[in-house]
Amino acid sequence: MIEKVESLEHTSTTLGISKELCDDDGRPQRTGTVWTTSSHIITAVIGSGVLSLAWSIAQLGWIGGPIVMIFFSLVTLYTSYFLANCYRAGDPITGKRSYTYMEAIDNILGGKNSIFCGIIQYANLYGITIGYTIGAALSMMAITKIHCIYSSEGEDSCIIYGNRYLIGFGIIQLGFSQLPDFHNISWLSVLAAVMSFTYSIIGLILGIIKMAGNGTIMGSITGAKGESPMDRVRGIFLALGNIAFAYAFSTILIEIQDTIKSPNELKTMKAASKISVATTTIFYVLCGCIGYGAFGDSAPGNLLTAFDKPIWLIVIANLAIVIHLVGAYQVYSQPLFAFVEQQASNRWPSLEIEHNVEIPFLPSFKLNKFRLVWRSIFVVVTTFISMLIPFFNDILGVIGALGFWPLTVYFPVEMYIKQMKIEKWSGKWIGLQCLSMFCLLVTLAALVGSVVGVLLDLSKFKPFSSQL
Repeated sequence: MIEKVESLEHTSTTLGISKELCDDDGRPQRTGTVWTTSSHIITAVIGSGVLSLAWSIAQLGWIGGPIVMIFFSLVTLYTSYFLANCYRAGDPITGKRSYTYMEAIDNILGGKNSIFCGIIQYANLYGITIGYTIGAALSMMAITKIHCIYSSEGEDSCIIYGNRYLIGFGIIQLGFSQLPDFHNISWLSVLAAVMSFTYSIIGLILGIIKMAGNGTIMGSITGAKGESPMDRVRGIFLALGNIAFAYAFSTILIEIQDTIKSPNELKTMKAASKISVATTTIFYVLCGCIGYGAFGDSAPGNLLTAFDKPIWLIVIANLAIVIHLVGAYQVYSQPLFAFVEQQASNRWPSLEIEHNVEIPFLPSFKLNKFRLVWRSIFVVVTTFISMLIPFFNDILGVIGALGFWPLTVYFPVEMYIKQMKIEKWSGKWIGLQCLSMFCLLVTLAALVGSVVGVLLDLSKFKPFSSQL
């Protein structure tokens, strides 16, 4: 115990902060509330995935679509409670804190579990940043195309090429990626959450206007038929992957919980999860169903690209998507940044050195050379891959499928079983294992459909030539 106290004193002294302003682990006091936590989650959850939900429901039909979305929401909420209980190892209230998802697994499950989790988690996070880069570029391209059509009074076909917009989004992220860590982006998360509600509401309004103009609610009970039975099956499987992606936030839940003010991290996290998942599910069902009702089986992969009037409203919606994805990109990339930088500083402590930089008319900031170089390389490579394979729906499906079972279901269930000492072969244990196995089957189906979709796209696509 004496060693622990001395360690905490050393940590707080190193950071230049008095012990009164530190939490029980010696780190600066966390200040997160239910509302900032909810904004982090909503920023992560209501992302570009919402734009593909009308297409997903078109594959599943009026009965299957809403049922599948509610299923994914309940599984996500249920397992997020498990993860919230695992933020502290041993005791959920007083146990040792875990600062990352992988560290939680190492503290509770140990062995090779953390290595397997790390590979899946960080590959998933990296894939999400690629998906968000593509989504933001599509919205910027849509704004340019609308302006072109309006300026030419419809005479110009206005084909917009995507490379400049993918590069432009990458340049924006070069700047934001230098924000040191999760604790410095609360304001960005709040702004991004507001933007996500903005474009979701606009999508709802435009869908309702479209349905009113049609004079009927389009779509069918069973969904799009496809060109062949195999094409229909692939569409259903890909829809599962897209919906799984739309609910992906387990990979960063521990990092979000680490921003919450002590000593109520568990209570706050559960309340924020409930608020966030309920809010996003309502939006998802509304956006997906109204989009499907407006366009029927021909619902597009990115809902907002299907509208061309009123121009000003569509421009605002697409601009809101871009702003939101700037924040969401950071919410998902910061845990990956933190992991790499922690591993590097453990091996080479000199990499932690920061330099104070003064810029006229701007607040001073601390510059870390390693952070500057490595994060810049990260953004450049992400942008390059986005230019190479800009397939919005299929990429989202692959990411969603890869991350859903291992990160959202399997590891949270296994940690919860061990943390709560649930007896093997008890009724609760069997129920949790059945849930895990069922979700594994869903994940495999989604992965097959998504991978096949990417391969089909690659067979028809010339790299670096995306257009709208």
